[in-house]
Amino acid sequence: MSSLWRGGPQEGELSEFWYVGYHALFWLDLYLYGSEEGFAPPAPFALIEMEPPWRRPEPPYTKDDLRAYLQHGHTKCRATIEALTEEKARQRCAFAWGEVTFLELLLYNMRHVQDHAAQLSLFLGQKGLSVPDYVTKAHSQRRTEAL
Repeated sequence: MSSLWRGGPQEGELSEFWYVGYHALFWLDLYLYGSEEGFAPPAPFALIEMEPPWRRPEPPYTKDDLRAYLQHGHTKCRATIEALTEEKARQRCAFAWGEVTFLELLLYNMRHVQDHAAQLSLFLGQKGLSVPDYVTKAHSQRRTEAL
């Protein structure tokens, strides 16, 4: 399985499985924050993803690292959406690539995560591994509803 972790869905910048996952989680976290200024990811992650020249952290993050970051992102995403007000939705967010409202940033963020989730699912499918069906609810919600 470690060959899959260090293997990749394609040649190029986002070429290793672990890094595609990390990249998606990092930008999820940053975009939920809404600004590059003042953003700091949780340990052991660093701002290396934002600093030119863009390079991967070495050694690669572990599955446990990324699972913890996924949980962090899930919690932050839920809290952000639950606390969203009209004022916050209209707030302007500026990045090097442009300026959008916070609501537009949330939609962009969702598309970005979906793109990389599809990329990782395709890679696993090409390796003959089963990939999860389309998920409509977080795993924790499905458990709660089953009780």
